Amino acid sequence: MTASEARLRRNTWLAILALVLIRLVSAAFTPLSFDEAYYWTWSKHLAGGYYDHPPMAALVIRLGTMIAGDTEFGVRLISILLALPMSWAVYETAAILFGGQRIAATAALLLNVTLMAAVGTMIVTPDAPLMIASSFVLYGLAKVLSTGRGAWWLAVGGAVGLALLSKYTALFFGPAILLWLVVVPKLRRWLISPWPYLGGLVALAVFSPVLSWNADHHWVSFIKQLGRARIEHWSLRYIAEIIPTQFLFASPLVFILGAMGLYALLTRRGGAYAARALLNAFIWTIVLYFTWHSLHSRVEANWFSPIYPAFAIVAAVAAHAVDWRERSRRLADVSLRWAAPVGIVMFVALVVQANTGVLTGFRRDATVRSIGVGWTELARQIEAVRSRVGAACVLAGDYGTTGWLMFYLPKGTCVLQRNERIRWVNMPEPDPARLGGKLLYVGEPSAATHAMLTQNFSRVEKVAELSRMRGPLLIETYQLDLLEGATGDVLDHSPPPEFGTSETAPKR
Repeated sequence: MTASEARLRRNTWLAILALVLIRLVSAAFTPLSFDEAYYWTWSKHLAGGYYDHPPMAALVIRLGTMIAGDTEFGVRLISILLALPMSWAVYETAAILFGGQRIAATAALLLNVTLMAAVGTMIVTPDAPLMIASSFVLYGLAKVLSTGRGAWWLAVGGAVGLALLSKYTALFFGPAILLWLVVVPKLRRWLISPWPYLGGLVALAVFSPVLSWNADHHWVSFIKQLGRARIEHWSLRYIAEIIPTQFLFASPLVFILGAMGLYALLTRRGGAYAARALLNAFIWTIVLYFTWHSLHSRVEANWFSPIYPAFAIVAAVAAHAVDWRERSRRLADVSLRWAAPVGIVMFVALVVQANTGVLTGFRRDATVRSIGVGWTELARQIEAVRSRVGAACVLAGDYGTTGWLMFYLPKGTCVLQRNERIRWVNMPEPDPARLGGKLLYVGEPSAATHAMLTQNFSRVEKVAELSRMRGPLLIETYQLDLLEGATGDVLDHSPPPEFGTSETAPKR
């Protein structure tokens, strides 16, 4: 390595460390999203699986809270720090596939300035560990290509297994890898080698806790998630959302470079065929499926997270390894020069907006209901009411409110979601005697909620109406009802909708 390459490597890692530090600071004062609060409740009752997802998000949160406590910072600590090994894997993969430090450094830096990586590792969801595992799947495959050693398939299997422990989207890695082996002639020998299949067994072994949990719970998690592929009607309304959302999540200039890189790879420019084929297979397998999926259902922007390590490498290839014509060269150069500043400004602006609302003049925006701004003060008021009326437990009707209540109310407070009990199957329920006294229901006021409560309790008394605020903006209003005299079970143990009617549902 030359002195200039060493300096480039050092400066790249200093920049990545600075970006990680910005995320850590932001994580400390940004309230949890409702999903994060929900996943935090998982971390208190670790299991091989959960109704919605495999367990990796819960494990990541548990490690962080063991270090920094049950705080916003603790919940997010490990997820943010995992961006460092993710960056290393992308750096090394790019260097292996395309040679040199320049593409490698650019790929690692561009990944870190995307909103998908910056926000995606700060707001802890299953997409964060999936994206990190994805980078190591790519690294293992690059080592298979460069060394020809079968043992690297075991590492690939381990990375795929960790990805499967994060989110079921990792199932697409199998078809992508198979496609790569088929389309690259020199790699077809692996199809008759035991090594890839041994790697598959490693992945299966790592994934086995999820299989075991699902087997014990009637395969509910698989049924729920794989059921998304069921086509009930066709529509073009969702496909138009894909490119605009990815344009923002990648940050505009990284998206432009990535799109240019994909075009270059498809037109056989920018590296050896096997390297191009790997990135194409990795990206297009997932992109094409979700494009098809969008024809009958909405595709959330974060679902594309596993392609982002490969997409960052493709963007770096566009910046450095393609002989563009003059106009395209200028576009690539401008995009590369301003990608990091624009990405950083977008991230900081998003954090400021989510916490204060100042950038829209304190009006509503997409973050206002999902980020728990105002919940610290709201929880203090709810606890004061609970203590005043002598309620033994606090009930809610949705998992987001339940998660926020569990996190922001004093630790040890009895908090339960009355319905959707499958979400809490890993958590022990309180003694029935505790539910026989006074209860406090927290929810948005509605006629349907009032009818449900009066049907199930002999006494329903409104005791407070509290507001969640972001500065001067009213986000939502919660009605607090004192409940007594349950006419049946306090908790609704109806089977999840995936099982249909109670007559056809499996028994508990």
